[in-house]
Amino acid sequence: MSLPEAARVELPILQELKATGGSDQLRYLYERLIRYFPQLTPQDLNERTEKGRSRWHARVQRAGRQLEERGELRREHTRWTLTPQGQRRIAAEEMQIAPSPPRTERTKRTLTHKEAQRMLVEIGQMLGRHAEAEFEHYDVVWRESATAPRLSHVFEVQISGSVDSALTRLKHAYDAQRSRPFLVIADERDTRFAGKRLTGSFHEIWQVVIVIGVGELERLYEAMKAHTALLEKLAARD
Repeated sequence: MSLPEAARVELPILQELKATGGSDQLRYLYERLIRYFPQLTPQDLNERTEKGRSRWHARVQRAGRQLEERGELRREHTRWTLTPQGQRRIAAEEMQIAPSPPRTERTKRTLTHKEAQRMLVEIGQMLGRHAEAEFEHYDVVWRESATAPRLSHVFEVQISGSVDSALTRLKHAYDAQRSRPFLVIADERDTRFAGKRLTGSFHEIWQVVIVIGVGELERLYEAMKAHTALLEKLAARD
């Protein structure tokens, strides 16, 4: 049996809760947490205790108890909620595994998080999409129209820190609506780091996530702004 230790399940629980707005039902967590551990086999997940309980469910519940004991999680019947202390742990973990700081030769100013969001919104509008920033727990979303229920495109901007939280949210969007996921990172040269994460804990979405460097985003934005009038004609619907 290759079930992970309860301690290894703790951070994925916190990340999943953060990705879903801070709270979720336990029954949904059981399934989503499996994706963090690609070594799990159907046999592992079907393993039962002497009392007939799922060993995987028991492992998740044990991790939840440990998180609650440290004040990082609040359990109310079958609903688990992230606490401020749990949010601080996520932030601390992200700092520990963050990619290397930018090289000194990078002299060009890096876009801020808000600037990247604004560009993504304007690009979406130029392409005829309904675009919003800070929609629910996503950085930027595009829809076919303001009333369309489906998020066709979901963007997460991760200019500093770990990409894990951003990838968790993108994975959730893809699982929920098959939204097209996009990850915007600080520099094209950091795609190697993002690629390692995608082929590891997030291997289920590595073939669908599109990684964009902020330099690439800015060049696209400037090129499109130069042809706004033509784009409006191309995006016009009969």
